[in-house]
Amino acid sequence: MSPIQEKFDLTGKTAIVTGGIGLLGKEFCRTLAEAGASVLVADLNGDAAEAYAAELRSKGYDAGFARVNVTDPESVQAMVGCSVDLFGSVDILVNSAAMDPKFDQSQAGQHGSTFEDFPVDAWRQAVDVNLTGMFLCCQAAAREMVKKNTGVLINICSTYGLVGPDQRIYIRPGEPRRVKPVYYSVTKAGVLGLVHYLATYYAGTKIRVNALTPGGVFNQHDDLFAKNYSSRTVLGRMANLDEMNGALLFLASEASSYMTGSNLVVDGGWTAW
Repeated sequence: MSPIQEKFDLTGKTAIVTGGIGLLGKEFCRTLAEAGASVLVADLNGDAAEAYAAELRSKGYDAGFARVNVTDPESVQAMVGCSVDLFGSVDILVNSAAMDPKFDQSQAGQHGSTFEDFPVDAWRQAVDVNLTGMFLCCQAAAREMVKKNTGVLINICSTYGLVGPDQRIYIRPGEPRRVKPVYYSVTKAGVLGLVHYLATYYAGTKIRVNALTPGGVFNQHDDLFAKNYSSRTVLGRMANLDEMNGALLFLASEASSYMTGSNLVVDGGWTAW
C-alpha cells in the first residue's frame, strides 16, 4: 500500500452511521466498510438496518446494526454501547439521520404550508431530530472518544444550510405552490454551528469535527424537477449517488488530519454562483 493509500485506510477503525439505511447512509456505510472499518448501521428502522448489515457481511465486510431513536438519549447511548460491545470502540461517527421533507414522504404535505401558517409541531419535531438528535449522538460518541483522546465526528449538512432554498425549482405549472419547509434550512444551518462549537471545544485533543454538505442527489426525480435543479448548478446536473463517498472517506480518514471545524461542500457548484 502506498503512503497516499495509507492515508485513506480505515483498517482497525470503528464507524457508526446514523440514518444508515437512508439514500446516502447506505453509501456511507459501504464506503467506510470498503476502506477497512468495522461499521455499525444505525437507524430507526432496525429491521432494515439488520438486513443491510447482513448484506455487508455477505460481501466480506465487518458490520453490525443498532436500532436507534436519535431523539432519545438512552437509545443513543445504547447505540454507542452496541458499537463498543461489537467492535471495542467508536472511532468515527457519521450523523446522517435527519428529517428531509421529500415530496413522496410522510412530510410531503408540509410543502404546501406557507411560512405564516407552518405548524409549530412540525417545526419542533424537525428540530428534535435534525439538531437535538445530532447533539445527542455527538455527545454519546464523544464520551468514548475522549477516553482515547482521538476520534472523528462528521455531521451531514445541506446546501440549504448555507443559502436559502430556491423555491422556484419546486414550481409545477397549473399546480398549487410548493416550497421547501422552513425547518430544513434552519436546522441544517444549526448543524454548522454545532460543528464549529465542538471543533473548538475539543481544541488541544485529537478529536476532529467537520461537516459534509451534499448537493442534490438524483433519486429517480421527475424530469421537470431534475431540469430545474440542474439549471442552478455550475456542472449542470444533479449528483450521482456515489459522488459523496470520496468526500466522506476523506473526512473520516487521516487524509484530512489537519482539518477540523470545516465544511466540505460537494454541490456541483450550486453555492458558487
